[in-house]
Amino acid sequence: MLYSPAIAGGVLPSRNRSSRTGSACRRSAQRDRGEELRWGFWKCYDRLRHLGQPWNHKRVHRVYCDMRLNQLRRTKKRILKRERIPFLIDPRPNAVWAIDYMHDALYGGRKFRCFNVIDEVDRGGPGIEIATSLPAARIVRMLEELIELYGKPGAIRCDNGHEFLSRVFTDWCKDRGIRILYIQPGKPDQNAIIERFNRSFRREVLDAVRRARHR
Repeated sequence: MLYSPAIAGGVLPSRNRSSRTGSACRRSAQRDRGEELRWGFWKCYDRLRHLGQPWNHKRVHRVYCDMRLNQLRRTKKRILKRERIPFLIDPRPNAVWAIDYMHDALYGGRKFRCFNVIDEVDRGGPGIEIATSLPAARIVRMLEELIELYGKPGAIRCDNGHEFLSRVFTDWCKDRGIRILYIQPGKPDQNAIIERFNRSFRREVLDAVRRARHR
């Protein structure tokens, strides 16, 4: 929300004033709106009352909106609440697969994504999928192919990305009898094995290709 000297100085157009005065006020506000501080409506209204202006808040708000000084409110992003799951390594193969996304860009600037799958027991990578678009349906199709090769995991550990929260992914895990171990939001250390793999994959593969090209 923006502060304008046309409002703070007490120059408010009135229904009884000429349209010429109102237009001049609006031109002044438009000229100064990009150079002044960002003030909300109530701060502007309190400023006017402090200057001794008699207008009530309804009149000031009408002119405030007419001059398009109002902006959208910032809403607090809702964060999912998850219980912390103990990070225990099951010694059986295919007990838990860890999955995660990575992002990078081609030399031309086009972005692509990598979907990595790691077995938490032997730290082996059953598969890596790379594409410009990796929706949940494609992830499910890839996991089906990995299950045919390596067997079904008992659980999958992942973050709270929208692909992993989608009905396509959750319904597939439910039908397959695979538990989903969601980590807490903002706690990537709870999926430490895949995060360690992502760092090595970026340094030894993605960054290595970029360095080789610039030699």
